[in-house]
Amino acid sequence: MKKHFLWASLLWLASSAHAQFESAYKMINAEVQQNGQAYPLLKKATEEIGHRLTGSPNGAKAEEFAYQLFKSFGYQVNYQPFEVESWSRESLSVQIGEANQLKMVKSVSLAHSPVKADIIGDIVDVGNGLEADYADKKEMVKGKIALIYLGVLPGSPKGTPSLHRSEKTAIAINHGAKGVIIINTVKDGVLLTGTASVTGKLIPIPAICIGLEDGMALKEALKVKPQQAQIAMRNFSGKIKARNVVATLKGSSLPHEKIVVGGHLDSWDLATGAIDNGIGSFAVIDMARTLKKLNLAGKRSIEFVMFMGEEQGLLGSKAYVEQAQKDKSIDQIRYMLNFDMTNDPKGFSTSRAEMESLFKAWGGDITKIDTGFKNSFHAGAGLHSDHQPFMLAGIPTGGGAGGRLPNNAGPYYHSDGDSFKLVDEQGIKNTTRYGAMLAYSLANVTEIPVKRMDEVTLEAFLIKNNLKLPLQISGDWRWGN
Repeated sequence: MKKHFLWASLLWLASSAHAQFESAYKMINAEVQQNGQAYPLLKKATEEIGHRLTGSPNGAKAEEFAYQLFKSFGYQVNYQPFEVESWSRESLSVQIGEANQLKMVKSVSLAHSPVKADIIGDIVDVGNGLEADYADKKEMVKGKIALIYLGVLPGSPKGTPSLHRSEKTAIAINHGAKGVIIINTVKDGVLLTGTASVTGKLIPIPAICIGLEDGMALKEALKVKPQQAQIAMRNFSGKIKARNVVATLKGSSLPHEKIVVGGHLDSWDLATGAIDNGIGSFAVIDMARTLKKLNLAGKRSIEFVMFMGEEQGLLGSKAYVEQAQKDKSIDQIRYMLNFDMTNDPKGFSTSRAEMESLFKAWGGDITKIDTGFKNSFHAGAGLHSDHQPFMLAGIPTGGGAGGRLPNNAGPYYHSDGDSFKLVDEQGIKNTTRYGAMLAYSLANVTEIPVKRMDEVTLEAFLIKNNLKLPLQISGDWRWGN
């Protein structure tokens, strides 16, 4: 009899929790579809603030904008200040061609290039800019300007890795290059910016980006005759204060366990950063609004965090994790959900494959509300967004999966074309809906089956996900050789 009663109790609890989640999903769905604010709030921010470069007056305006929004929703809101080495471009002149026949080429400085540089030198084509590309050019590159393709060149061997521009720059510096020219991969002369530094600090050589057509023409010219480049630039760099914005929805029975839901609020300065990362950060803001309005708190606390300094080296998220390690609250963080350029997700992603059954169960209930959600699942790990410091602390991470950027926005990543006209209203609503449902589920599930990894397990996990090499290049690999 006792055994029968126990099983009946467990079944009732499971059924009750399932009904609770289904009810919450329906409420979230209705609220966002009818009253979603991510789209109009992002439009307002792009019009009234413009770009959101960390350390600039615009960046400070964006921090205040997010703070006041969270406060208006009824949240306890805090700034988390941190010092950042601010960088911004001032002037750039790039001339390329045969000796004494140099011509101006459209270009843009890559972030963390020197405050002042004026160099002239021969150009050496190092292909994809990977270590292997220097094997027969070690002495040829020293004191020269390295020409590097941003992604992976067509015709490269299968499995050729695509390192970040900062990692490729670090390799060039290590081989003695005096400058770096990065070729963008997008047609029609689109230029992109982004950091050329793996540390978020100034690099010793100038690094620039040129368009695809100019870059491929230069590669062909180098096959015929030597080519030179003159790069003259001025930039600003100096210590300033920036602030993450943290809004807390306190948990009921497990308030000291936290689900961190974040996205970077900052953007580069060539446009308004509507896609990178307006669509992610303002979806997070509306997730917070939705859960607060519907009074859908969790057993665990949820912290909604607008990170600053992501574009300049994950500075805000690193500061958050460092503070959590310092005040011993790091073990309270049970999960981190990151929304960076997330749009219209079709499922959920996570660094931990063990979450598949739970994520798929929750996703199955979401498909009953909206068949556009395909309940896809992806387990894996990558770098270069605000989940990285959490992942390197062993914390499980995740977010949306399977979506696509709207209106062919991909080519305008980090470019002067990243404007609000690229944003799709239903796409950002979908990110908000499904993200809020996932955050609510993690905050309320009886037991999260994964915990923070210890150092031995984390090392094996990173190696399995092919992250050792890029972490070694960036100086973030702490397990020796």
